[in-house]
Amino acid sequence: MNTLKLFSEKERDYHAYQARQNYLREQRTIQIEREEDHREMERIKQEMEQAQQDLERERTEKQAALAEIEQLKALLPQST
Repeated sequence: MNTLKLFSEKERDYHAYQARQNYLREQRTIQIEREEDHREMERIKQEMEQAQQDLERERTEKQAALAEIEQLKALLPQST
């Protein structure tokens, strides 16, 4: 009977150990997924910032081109 009790305790301990290991694996997987999501969000944020900078640069270039056109239009009547 004592051997059976000892065997039962070892089996219970083994199952508790396995449960802890499974829990730790799940937590590590969750942590890895969070880190991957964070990196992906940072990448997307950088892409959005770059796109915003590109749009601002294009807007500035268009404004400069329009200002140049207005200057040329202002000079046109003077030359005739």
